[in-house]
Amino acid sequence: CLQDLRTTDPRDDKKRIEETKGGLLDDSYRWILEHSEFQQWRDDKQSRFLWIKGDPGKGKTMLLCGIINELSRKKETTTLLAYFFCQATDERINNATAVLRGLVYLLIDQQPSLAAHLRKQYDHGGEKPFDGVNGWAALSTVFENILQDPGLKNTYLIIDALDECEIRLPQLLNLVVQSASTFPRVKWIVSSRNKPDIEARLRLDNAQIRLSLELNEKHVSRAVEMFIDFKVSKLPLIIDDSALQETVRGQLYAKASGTFLWAALVLKELELVESWDVLEVLQEVPSELEPLYDRMMQQVQQLQRKDPEFCRLVLSTVTLAYRPLHLLEVGALSSLPEKISNNLDHVKKIVNKCGSFLTVREDRTYFIHQSAKEFLSADKFIFPPGIEDVHYTIFSRSLQVMSRTLRRDVYGLSAPGISVDQVKPPDPDPLAAAGYSCLYWIDHLLDYNTKESTSNDLKDSGSVDNFLRENYLYWLEALTLLKSLSTGVVIIRKLENRLQVSFFLRYFTILLRNHY
Repeated sequence: CLQDLRTTDPRDDKKRIEETKGGLLDDSYRWILEHSEFQQWRDDKQSRFLWIKGDPGKGKTMLLCGIINELSRKKETTTLLAYFFCQATDERINNATAVLRGLVYLLIDQQPSLAAHLRKQYDHGGEKPFDGVNGWAALSTVFENILQDPGLKNTYLIIDALDECEIRLPQLLNLVVQSASTFPRVKWIVSSRNKPDIEARLRLDNAQIRLSLELNEKHVSRAVEMFIDFKVSKLPLIIDDSALQETVRGQLYAKASGTFLWAALVLKELELVESWDVLEVLQEVPSELEPLYDRMMQQVQQLQRKDPEFCRLVLSTVTLAYRPLHLLEVGALSSLPEKISNNLDHVKKIVNKCGSFLTVREDRTYFIHQSAKEFLSADKFIFPPGIEDVHYTIFSRSLQVMSRTLRRDVYGLSAPGISVDQVKPPDPDPLAAAGYSCLYWIDHLLDYNTKESTSNDLKDSGSVDNFLRENYLYWLEALTLLKSLSTGVVIIRKLENRLQVSFFLRYFTILLRNHY
């Protein structure tokens, strides 16, 4: 039953985030360990809640990564540590239910006796009690029972980027506040942007601590300077010129304004700049994040030949995707020419041309920061026809890639009775390019078709009807192999709710008629 909780492992998310951001530098977070408010939270039994808040790019996530490392090193065997990183760009980790999944998973992994609270949900007859509309209710019950367990060890709970929790955030905040005031063995750290709605719901009192990064500008700026020192020393084209390094450091100090993200983006650009051009580039770079994004976009538009359009296609697709896309999914969905889209290395080259908005790790694309996605979502170059038309393109391309890929026994198992838990994807995986499409094709159609009138795609003999008539069973098989069959139920329900038609009855009747 523990495996049912694991949509993602927060430990893997932490490692990925650190690697995506270029690694965690110890000196960049040490200051908070000596801060009086952090020490009060750590040492005072009555101080059980710490909220770290700051503007975008100030280093909140890496700060929490450092705190987690420190607590991990010093925690005793009688202490538990569970954490979760919200990311709005990934549907799997941008909601309150996912937060509780991650926290409960780590708590039970460290103290297996707590699994008894999980098993109670299965004893009540639920096969998948944490899926669907009642998932939050079931998980919050399990979570509260765990915190009430008399055998629970002293516990640290950490949630990063509350502002990126897009579903059930008010319920999550209420649960956090209530548990912080009720359970003396539990201490919380949360982080977020400076958002009044979050502050209002946290209802901070004397026992709860607020640590503002803007009010600690001296510490944050010094941490950014140490980050700059380290990165400048590694710039390959000026590594032997100490005088130039010193000048570069000084100019970066002056322009960074205590913003880690700004420094990281500029330093990434400097990696490819010849030594004689470095100071000129630094003069050209604006000193704030939004103008820096504008500059990055101008550089994309000035690429050679058709590269600006290829980058636009990739950036618009990745911006509207509900989770990070594999490079082959990017190729399949973004309308790139076939000679590019079918070749993983070629798609990666286009992604790498997209300024510094995107980064690639293990052949999957990620935004460098949530603020980058927010910038692109409003950019007219990326969405000249409007966002809705790109949603329709993703929907249409999804039907194409699924119709081309899905078939009976797509993994060649030749073993109808095998458990899906025993299945290992073949190499190469035939569903690598189609996995996203199988899960989200209807969401993009509904995002395009926002008006009350029904598009031709949803009418009899339209593209959806034709796809389901021909591929319904193959699609269900693919969802099973992706361990997401419940998603198929949700998709069909969305269609039924939109059209007031029983798709389950309709297509199962067609299947029975065709096979018997």
